[in-house]
Amino acid sequence: MALALPQRIRSIPRDDLLGAIVAIVLVNLVGASGVVFTNPNSEWFQSLTLPWFYPPPALFGIVWTLLFSLLGVAVYLVYRSPAGRSRSVALVAFGVQMAFNVAWSPAFFAAESPTLGLAVIIPLFGLILATIVAFDRVNRRAAGLLVPYLLWVGFATVLNGTIYLLN
Repeated sequence: MALALPQRIRSIPRDDLLGAIVAIVLVNLVGASGVVFTNPNSEWFQSLTLPWFYPPPALFGIVWTLLFSLLGVAVYLVYRSPAGRSRSVALVAFGVQMAFNVAWSPAFFAAESPTLGLAVIIPLFGLILATIVAFDRVNRRAAGLLVPYLLWVGFATVLNGTIYLLN
């Protein structure tokens, strides 16, 4: 018995589906590159006072994988849009905010510095906003796919700031 795909998925051209999958994998690989610096079991991290609303550690991997997957689809939608200045600006904005995203883990965990983490995550939040605006000029759906990411990074900013204040 063959698996019946929903009509919406069946109507996606095969090369678009493959391109979106490649983008999802690439964004997840880039996004996950910071994990080599992340060690919530380190003596330093274990010594920190964490806020009451600190999520269970397993949640981080699940949420980030989902968010990076949404980012992959979003950047693919922008990438496959007609070439032009707006698309170029949007793709550069995406790259810059991803660089800041990856930089947070070494800033916070490797440097063992909530202060340095804040110095990265606060501009990251603004860069995500700018990327949403840039994506919206190219593809409204792509911009919408970045909203959960913005909300999670907003939460992470509050979490980072609270850890800074408690320690």
